This record gives sequence, C-alpha cells and structure tokens, in this order.
Amino acid sequence: MSPTPNAVLSPAGWERLLFPTDYDPDARLGYYGPYGGCFVPEILYTTMQELTAVFDQARRDPALWAEFVSVMSTYSSRPTPVTHLERLSERLGGAQIYLKREDLNQTGAHKINNVIGQGLLMRRMGKKRVIAETGAGQHGVATATMAARFGLECTIYMGAVDVERQRPNVFWMEQLGARVVSVEDGSATLKDAINECLRDWAFSMEDTHYALGTACGPHPFPQMVAWFQRLIGEEARAQMAEGPGLPECVYACVGGGSNATGMFLGFLDDEVELVGVEAGGEGIDSGRHAARLVGDDARPGIAQGYKTYFLQDEEGQMRHTHSVSAGLDYIGVSPILAHLGDTGRVRFEAVTDDEAIAALRLLMETEGIIGALESTHAVAGAIREAPTMKKDQRILINLSGRGDKDIFTIADALGDDNWQQFLRRRGQGA
Repeated sequence: MSPTPNAVLSPAGWERLLFPTDYDPDARLGYYGPYGGCFVPEILYTTMQELTAVFDQARRDPALWAEFVSVMSTYSSRPTPVTHLERLSERLGGAQIYLKREDLNQTGAHKINNVIGQGLLMRRMGKKRVIAETGAGQHGVATATMAARFGLECTIYMGAVDVERQRPNVFWMEQLGARVVSVEDGSATLKDAINECLRDWAFSMEDTHYALGTACGPHPFPQMVAWFQRLIGEEARAQMAEGPGLPECVYACVGGGSNATGMFLGFLDDEVELVGVEAGGEGIDSGRHAARLVGDDARPGIAQGYKTYFLQDEEGQMRHTHSVSAGLDYIGVSPILAHLGDTGRVRFEAVTDDEAIAALRLLMETEGIIGALESTHAVAGAIREAPTMKKDQRILINLSGRGDKDIFTIADALGDDNWQQFLRRRGQGA
C-alpha cells in the first residue's frame, strides 16, 4: 500500500508544497495546483496583504518557530505521545495500530497548535482583539484559551445548530472570557460562522485579527495554518522512526483539513500512504453527508475567499451538509488537500455516522480512550482496512481530539437510557 511513485515530493516536500514561489519563479503565490487564491472584497485586500507580509517575514525568522515550540512544550505538553493500541490491533487481527495523541493537548485537540502560532503573530502585528469561527467548538475553546493567556479581547462565531450540540464547549468559551455569537443564517453551521467572521473583520480589521481555524479560506490562511500544524506530523514521524518504525499508512479525518494537513506534511517524502477520511453522514448516496473528495456531489468553485471543491448543485448553490460530527460538517476542503488528492498523494475515503460511532465504542472498549467524533472517523477508516494488512505492518492515526465535548451527541447516538433519565430529571428540576 504505497503512493504512486511520481506523486512523492522532493526532499523538501512540505516546503515546496506550502511555499512554491520560494523555489519556482513561475509558481502562483497562494495556490496549490489550481486551488487556493485570495478572493476577498476590496475592503479586506490591504489587511490580507499585511497578514501575508507579516507571516512571510515571521516564518523566515527561526526565533518564531523556536518560541512557538517552547510555548507549546511548556503550555500544551508537547510533544504529544504516540500510543500503540495493542488490544485493538489484536482484536482486528491485522496491522499494528498507533494513535498520535492530539487529544492530550491543552484544550483537548490539535486546534491549540494553530491559535498559539497565530497569537504570536498577533503580537508582531500589535492586534488586541481576536475573532474566530468554530464548528465542534474545539477551535473556539482554543482561541478563547489563547486570548486569555495573551490578554486579548475575543469573539467566537458559532452556528446555532452547533451551539446546541456542543453546549459544553460554549460554556467553557464563555467562562474563558469570550463572547459567543450564535449564527442563525443559512444552515446555521460552520460555513455560516465563517461568513459572519468575515463580515465582522471587514469592519474591525484595524485592531482585530481573524484566527481562522482550518487550512481553508483566502491566502495566506491555508499556508499559515498548515505551517503551524506541521508540528503534528514532524513529531509523529520522529516518534515512529525512533520507535516501531515508519507506518505503511497514516489516517486523519478531514473536515476543513487542518489536522490532516498537519499530520500528512510530516510524511510527504516517505513511501507512506496517506489516507484522508471524510464524513459520509447517512451514506454518500443519501445526499446527507459532508464528503467533498469522495463521491460526485462536489465540484471546484470559489467561495469564502478561495477556490477548492465545494458541495454545490449544478447552478453553483451550496448544498446543505450533514455529519454527526460538527467539526466535519463543512461544504469545502483545504485547497492543499484538494491538490494532494488530484495528484494521487492522498487517498480519500468516507465513513458513515454509524461507522464513526461504532469506532468510538470499540476504541473505548478495547483501549479506554474517548476520541472525538471527528477523530473516530479516521479510526473507523483504519478499522475497515487494518484486517487486510499483515501483522508486522503499522497504521498511524491522528486522534485529533477527545470526545468530552460530544457527550450529548454520543449519549443520544448510543441511546443511553440513564443519560436520558438524567436529562429529564434536570429538566424537571429546572
């Protein structure tokens, strides 16, 4: 199970992918193949230029990366470990399965990596207010946490549907001092939260930074988010190389794409298959899913400041999406991943809501690990394929977050009677 030989990038693979103009004078800034770009209203153009210039200068300064790694090690317990899932591997009877434990980060997910990095950039820009969108709430909590630590004003936009299904994260954002705005427009999910952030930013850019949480949006956001999140893949590759050996396959769930991009960048130059797992919802044929790179419901288009695959109809209108996991419930996908999919470097699969929930249950039962519903999509993809592999082969999965935030959704999906009785008693008591 190895990638197409001509799809393996050069020894400086991730650098050539993220910063092609450093190596090729004919490359287009902010593009990955035909995807990416910066399609923003004129009012935001100067701000995007400023951010691009600040990031370009900062990423060339070794002091920034050193400071970033130092903060992450002292504040967020990095490097996060790699865990061998011995009992799950034995249960499945195939490859040996390992988890990269991003769930053990401060705030419980990989999102803190990116926001701490963007917080350090805010210091260089002198911005005092941060805004962010969030779906599952993990990016919102991470941004609110960063704002509290750095002394910033913080506003989080969140779709009304996600506010209801991720209430624990809303509570923590507010306790951390953030103002949480429930977005009622459209499908009231992640894409609508992003739209509201862009509206806010258009009128507050002088003192406000938009800390976009995933590797999407207008340039330089995909490049910048991926650059900070590459910490995951670089750590994981070193840990596997120094321990059991490099994996045959690496799996990551794919919503916008920050955790997958961060993980995959560490392995671009290796003979390792990279597998992105999208949200199959109720099934690809049902129309109720959020799979952009699997199936035939998505096509290239331009929205929210960039070009990529979006779930849209024949007239270019964005379709409604569905996933049991709020963080994968998005119409678009990172232009970086779209390009890697086109070139064959990343293979994409989709798993259903039921498969993701079953994977969560099995992970808890065999290993005592409670993964986020987003992450257990990747676990489900690996569970599907591990039995077909040899016992001396290795699979590495990015467990991008923990499942505490999903307690309401998970309890409902599992039909837990005791939980439902508890909620009824709480309702009656109120």
